[in-house]
This record gives sequence, C-alpha cells and structure tokens, in this order.
Amino acid sequence: MRSEDIAKLAGVSRSTVSRVINNYPNVPEATKAKVLQVIEQHHYEPNSFARALAGKRTDTIGLFAISMTEKEDTSRIYQNSYFAPIVDMVVDTANARGFYVLIHTVYSPGDFQKVKQAFQQKRIDGGILVGTQKDIELVREMVGQDAPLVLIDYDISEIMAERLNKNHLAIINSMDYEGTVQAIEYLIELGHREIGIMKGRMNTHSGRERYLAFEHTLDKYGLPLRDEYILEGEFLKESAHREAHRLVDQDSLPTALFCSNDDMAMIAMGAFAERGISVPDQLSVIGFDDVELASRITPKLTTVRLPVDEMAKAAVLKVIELCETKQPAFSTISFPTRLEVRDSCKPPAK
Repeated sequence: MRSEDIAKLAGVSRSTVSRVINNYPNVPEATKAKVLQVIEQHHYEPNSFARALAGKRTDTIGLFAISMTEKEDTSRIYQNSYFAPIVDMVVDTANARGFYVLIHTVYSPGDFQKVKQAFQQKRIDGGILVGTQKDIELVREMVGQDAPLVLIDYDISEIMAERLNKNHLAIINSMDYEGTVQAIEYLIELGHREIGIMKGRMNTHSGRERYLAFEHTLDKYGLPLRDEYILEGEFLKESAHREAHRLVDQDSLPTALFCSNDDMAMIAMGAFAERGISVPDQLSVIGFDDVELASRITPKLTTVRLPVDEMAKAAVLKVIELCETKQPAFSTISFPTRLEVRDSCKPPAK
C-alpha cells in the first residue's frame, strides 16, 4: 500500500499523510488520529530509503560486530557468548523505542565497505560498533561519515589523543582493569603464589586492560611473572585448547590460572580434564564475563561479571540521543564489574 492509498482512505491529502508519518507538529489531533488509524488497520510501512533520500530519519540503527580473527560463519555471532547477548539487548532496547536494527558482522577489512555504505546511503541514523580492534584509522573514517557512532570496548585515551572527541561519538566500556585486579587478589587471598594467565587479543581494549591489570597486580604483591605461565589464548576457543595442553606438557603447573574470558576458561577446564588435571583440586581456574554457561558447568566457574546487558542498553540509548543532537557531542560511560565466587577456585594443595 502506498501513501496515496492511505490519503484516500483517510480523506486527506498525501502531504498530510507525510506530515503525520514524520511527526510534524502542525497537524490537527483529529486528523492525525484518523490517518494513524488507517495506517494501523492496513499495516502500512513507510519506505525508509525514500525517507532517507528526503533527508528524514530512518529510525534504524546499525549494529556492527567486528570479529576478524575467526572464520566466517553467518550464525557465529548468535552462538557467541559475548556477541549474542549484546545483539539481543540492542534489538530489544531499540525496538521498544521504535527503532529497527540493521545487523552486520565484519570478518575482514573489506567488510568495512558495507559499514561505510550503510552510513553513506543514509540507511541508518547511527551505528554501534562492538568488538572494535585497535584501528584508529577505521574509527576516524567512521566518524568522518558525520553520523552518530557508539563504540563498545575501545581505548578512550586513543580517541582523545587523535582529537576524535570533536564528533558525534560515545564510548561504552566496563571496568576490566579493576575487575581483573579483584580476581587476582582473590586468588592471592586463597594463598596462590604461582598464577598464570590465558591472554585475550592484545589489539583489543579489554584484552590489554585485563593483561596489564594481571601484570601490575602480581608486581604489587611481589609475585613472579613467569613466561611459561603466559598463554596466548587470543579470545579463541581453538587457541585456548592448544595453549592449555601446552601448559600441561611443561615441567610445572601454576596453582591458579586467570583466563581473560569465560569461553577460554571453560575450554581450558575441558582440556585439563582430558589430561587428568582436576579443577580446582590441582589447578584453580577463574574467568571473565560471567556468561550464562559459567554457572551451569561442573565445577561452576568463578568469574568476573561483565555487565553486558547494561552496556548494550546504554549503547542504544546513547546512539539515539546522539541522533537527536544536532551539535557534535562526545561522552564516555564505564560500567563496574563484579566478582562471582563459585566452585572452580580453592586454596592451593599443600
């Protein structure tokens, strides 16, 4: 059904239908109600592309999940314990406020062209980038599209140094450093002195923050940072499984292992079980994120809770706010984390 048909059924002009659709203030309430009733009865949907060409808002935001370290799989983000809850919360929050969500996964640098096109063709009013790896040129190019942009998990100091805070831009982070410190101090309180780490990707803000907090906390308490206990997990399950086996093959084991996310922690626990290493009797394991499965496995995983729902909801509200702000605005929000103590850690064996 076209807007002309809506106009005939409502007994008004086509321009009046257009003013109602675009929420112009100069339409009498009775006329507006009549048009809206016809629209609802006939399930009319305005053409968002035509609205974009006319310079109107499309009431659509883009959600771009960046995952360039894993093989392309169209269903992967919906199965990923980090991306999936973000996707769900972004869609639910946006829909509740009358916005659609365009979802796209970036698997290679070439995929960023599609992100740029979404902005250039005015198919979206603003965008949310999650999983952003350290690539200031990409961010500069995105904010150069003059559209509101929210980054989840990005280094604020890098944005400030490049003076990109003069744009319609917001950054949503969690207090990963503080959360990691809390996790390592908990292990130290249990009596652990030989603590290893399964690192995440160091080209991500969260990966760097969690590693630096681990390193600094060991130094603060005068504990050794042993190279053989530093595992290159890269936030990938395959890497975590390989590195866990490599750790077992060494002459000695740490008494505790901090994993930079829960996926790696759970994979490592499985690899240890394959080699006859009992968690937590022989090796304590602690994770980060508090994904849904963490409290269901045996033993239940002690982990740092990442407030994913709160972060995703804040990202949507912020990008909508930026869409309604004519002047460039920059802001940052950082959400606290919380240690969830369960069953995968205990004092080291005597």
